[in-house]
Amino acid sequence: MEAIPYLALVSALAGLGLAAFYFGAVKKESSGNARMTELMEEIALGARAFLKQEYTYVAAFVAVMAVLIAVLVVPLGAVTYIFGAVLSALAGYVGMTVATMANARTTEAARSGGPAKALPLAFRGGAVMGFSVAGLALAGLAIVYIVFIGIGESDDGFELLTAFGLGASSIALFSRVGGGIYTKAADVGADLVGKVEAGIPEDDPRNPATIADNVGDNVGDVAGMGADLFESYGGSIVAPMALIAFTAFSIDANETTANLLGNDFILPLLLFPFGVAFIGMIASIIGSFLVKTGDSTDIHDLSKALHRGTNVAMGITIAGVLGLGAWLFTTDNGFDSFWGLPVSVIGGLLVGFAIGKVAEIWTSDQFGPVKGIASASETGPATTILKGISGGMLSVGASVVLIGIGIIVAMYGGHQAFPDAAQELGGIYGIAVAAVGMLATTGVVVSVDAYGPIADNAGGIAEMAELDPGVRDVTDALDSLGNTTAAVAKGFAVGSAALTALALFKTFEVALVQAAPIDSQFIADGGLNLNVGDVDVFIGLFLGAMLPFVFAALTIDAVGRAANEMIEEVRRQFREIPGLREGKEGVKPDSATCVAISTKASLKEMIIPGALAVVVPLVIGFIDVDTLGGFLAGALVTGFCLAIFMSNAGGAWDNAKKYIEQGNHGGKGSDPHKAAVVGDTVGDPFKDTSGPAMNILLKVMTIVSLVFASAFV
Repeated sequence: MEAIPYLALVSALAGLGLAAFYFGAVKKESSGNARMTELMEEIALGARAFLKQEYTYVAAFVAVMAVLIAVLVVPLGAVTYIFGAVLSALAGYVGMTVATMANARTTEAARSGGPAKALPLAFRGGAVMGFSVAGLALAGLAIVYIVFIGIGESDDGFELLTAFGLGASSIALFSRVGGGIYTKAADVGADLVGKVEAGIPEDDPRNPATIADNVGDNVGDVAGMGADLFESYGGSIVAPMALIAFTAFSIDANETTANLLGNDFILPLLLFPFGVAFIGMIASIIGSFLVKTGDSTDIHDLSKALHRGTNVAMGITIAGVLGLGAWLFTTDNGFDSFWGLPVSVIGGLLVGFAIGKVAEIWTSDQFGPVKGIASASETGPATTILKGISGGMLSVGASVVLIGIGIIVAMYGGHQAFPDAAQELGGIYGIAVAAVGMLATTGVVVSVDAYGPIADNAGGIAEMAELDPGVRDVTDALDSLGNTTAAVAKGFAVGSAALTALALFKTFEVALVQAAPIDSQFIADGGLNLNVGDVDVFIGLFLGAMLPFVFAALTIDAVGRAANEMIEEVRRQFREIPGLREGKEGVKPDSATCVAISTKASLKEMIIPGALAVVVPLVIGFIDVDTLGGFLAGALVTGFCLAIFMSNAGGAWDNAKKYIEQGNHGGKGSDPHKAAVVGDTVGDPFKDTSGPAMNILLKVMTIVSLVFASAFV
């Protein structure tokens, strides 16, 4: 049993080895002609420059947080915090580097071999990100556990593990917000001036913002998304382990949980998340080799090929988790059933899949919601936007019902596994490991997600290099599928965020009791008060419910301000550079200025929203922990709903535009197309900035509260 963390480490290294293999497979492919290679290098240069500046800004924040952790919590926590931050940043950088290498190669593959060659190549480029994220996160957690808990037997071992999770969250928050502002400022500027005002195609080489738009796909949808899923995956593993560790040794009025249950009971619970991650990694590696397709550009055929790897990985994980449960959860160790907790994990995995399917139904042009938005575009931008908003809101209802079902199944599994004396703990632990199940196949899920920006860039390069229109037809089909796969991955991430945040919240409650002196008023009052009839808690609920809306408003406004600068610059160049708008030979736009605008604006605008997630819970916690409890509860509920609404509405607007561009409702250049472009422009910050950042916001606030719990009391 003690070998499980080592097995997890070996599987993580295997995942990193697969990432290296796919890196080589992508690199050996041709990047096309000289113009395609030039565009690829220009995009890569802009992406690297942005990421270097972003990480410089974030490094200052990480340094301050490390000092606070060392002074207020535990000195070694600063080390594991920085370790988590560095690995998260590395995962984003590696993935972005390969994505900027894979874009032109995917374009060339589409030109020479059609979708049968282009889709697997784009997927392999995404798989470098997927397995770098999963491999680095799991390896980092396994190393911290082995060094500080397994070998070192540190009294602060689990505080160090949660500090690692906070480090990953810090990078994820700023990468998602900063990258999201960058990409959408460029995208909105390019679309509104290019497609609406100038009437030129998307990614037209005459548009000065096109390169910035393609750079943004990589820094936001690849590097930012990679850091996001790194944090989600790592956080899901940390939450159940921290819950058991803090609960097992917490001060209880009668006896400790450790004495009540016994160490033979506790150890399997501590190691189970590592076991699930090990199985999920192996399953993801196997599934990744099954992504193949034929020559069809039909979205249904492409989707089936791309999802084959995910579905196979899920099937292997389900079988493996049942076997793991039979090994770990025996009656000799005090468990009532071996199958209870595997049911919780499988329930989480299936609910994550179902939430992804909800996202697919609401964002794919194969289903009614997107077609309804396209039809609404016949009567102008207002009806386009209204239809998208209503569709996004309806998707929240379906997702909340699914999360509710997942929580019930997870609690049932936990109750069946735990003895009667620990039923409450069993239910919460079941919910926590359901989040691990939801993200067990992160390697292949992120591979499918990161495929999308590569396909998007491939289409941009095909347009800018003025290749045969048939090439763009192939890349457009791949890109449309990428919008749907991105929404599916966001569904997994936000669903796991809800479950993980709930588990971390319960751990925070226990950690407060553990940290408080026995004779303190906090203990005398019964610990954390969550009675909504209490004024402090009620105020906290309202503050928490408010913060996701403020956070979303700040990030949307940031995109708007940056986009305004971009729009004015594009207009200026069309106005002042002779022959640019007409496309005269030898006349080129000044793309570097547009890249600089997005870079400067996004770095400036990410600071306040990012800092809010850390500063607000700290300030409230030092004033009143009951208010903080209400605050976290309120933020969890509204943040989850906002994340689903914004991600699905944004994805639906985007694919409605692409559906019209396929020739429906008048096709490109028609009035419905212009209305759909406006809808897509509104949806851009929804789906790629504010929505995806919401799930990180929830976990950052909760894990910050957990890490600093001892300082609050």
